[in-house]
Amino acid sequence: MQPVKDSSVPRIDSPTFSSSESRAATGTLVLIGGACTPDGMALRSFVDAVERVGGPIIGITAASADPEGSAALWRGDFASIGVTDVHFPCVSRTDAKVDRETAARIDDAAGVFLGGGDQVKLVATLSGTRTCKAMKALFHRGGVVCGTSAGAAALTSLTMAGGEIDNEGNLVEQYIGPGFGLLGYEAIIDTHFSQRRRLQRLFVVIGGNPQLLGLGLDENTALVVRGEVGEVVGAGGVTFVDGRDSVRFDNAGDLEQGRQLTLSHLRVGIVGTRYHLNLARRELQVLVTGEANSHLRQVRDAEVTA
Repeated sequence: MQPVKDSSVPRIDSPTFSSSESRAATGTLVLIGGACTPDGMALRSFVDAVERVGGPIIGITAASADPEGSAALWRGDFASIGVTDVHFPCVSRTDAKVDRETAARIDDAAGVFLGGGDQVKLVATLSGTRTCKAMKALFHRGGVVCGTSAGAAALTSLTMAGGEIDNEGNLVEQYIGPGFGLLGYEAIIDTHFSQRRRLQRLFVVIGGNPQLLGLGLDENTALVVRGEVGEVVGAGGVTFVDGRDSVRFDNAGDLEQGRQLTLSHLRVGIVGTRYHLNLARRELQVLVTGEANSHLRQVRDAEVTA
């Protein structure tokens, strides 16, 4: 089956973001690009952050097509690294009793873990519930919220999906819709980034909405965000794409006519392990603060020694 014609990417004319709320929050966000191994540093960064707060973890697998099966797998993964105080309660937007009980468990927790699957399904299931309000309250009082794959994509004010060829060769229409808004800064997240070659997809989204900051998270890699700064931890890197005040031309609105994406002047950067990205400034923290580049200093020292 041949792919259908590309649809233009949705343009967000008047987005509502929560950057000021994100700056005021005292919690930690752990954004993982998917496929995280239990013994990897990405998941460990979440566990370590929770241990510093002290308390149980509440896991939510509502994004999965098989929430119970996914919960069982995650429970085993956490147990394999010695984390046993983790619970995966049922979630429901239609059962008020279940919703109250889940929210109460989050009220007593140190961290919330959002598993992978379908970010649109996850947002639709939780938005407007007591469970969602409790998760946001936990973050604002200093708790830890972690999302992997779809769970990470849902934690921004806007979430993206689609824009790729499916298993039958059809192009899935690009979707941009509301997320949970815990990470503001006009950011939008793509996951499994290098592994699924999603740079083009992120270019299309930012080309159509240049005010956004695109963050591409590699697998088994976390962006650990405290305040306005995120540290990259794990096996890969984080790509950032910034079109604000830089894009001079784009045809993202014309792609329904069968054209290829054409645009000029995006800022693109890659943040490696242990480096930090300032989300408010959209720049490496070492450049924001004017710190000396330790890598260059090591090279100069080696040259002097030689």
